[in-house]
Amino acid sequence: MENLTHWKKLENPEYLGAYSLEPGQDLTVTIEKVERKDIVGTGGKTEECTVAQLKGQKPIILNVTNCKMISKIHGTPYIENWTGKKVTLYVAKIRAFGEDGVECLRVRNKAPELPELTPDHPKWNGAMEALANGSVSVDQIRQEFKLTAKNEKLLK
Repeated sequence: MENLTHWKKLENPEYLGAYSLEPGQDLTVTIEKVERKDIVGTGGKTEECTVAQLKGQKPIILNVTNCKMISKIHGTPYIENWTGKKVTLYVAKIRAFGEDGVECLRVRNKAPELPELTPDHPKWNGAMEALANGSVSVDQIRQEFKLTAKNEKLLK
């Protein structure tokens, strides 16, 4: 199957949108920062929006629905506490602008499952070295992996 370009990718290519995902695709992302920014939309109109900067992805403009879901799944309404948190994005069809079936990006209603860091995991040795040299903390490792108390002791 050839790669096709959705026309909306040409309208605002700086941000993720429903057009960024293939049909049925979920995308799990890590939030690096959330802030208010002036966004220039179609037609040159500027609007202040809530924007989430994402690790390794284009940023996403967050609407109220998605902010409420992030707050719910991560247990905090404070955007500063969303840094390092993961969310899964998917395409939903909603009623908007007087039309049914408008595609939009939504945040799934549960936090994505983190992989467990165990001694046989490929990143185990790197995590041990990073902890030993102080370049990473256990809290930072917990943002990327599940870590049992037993394995935490082994890492240290």
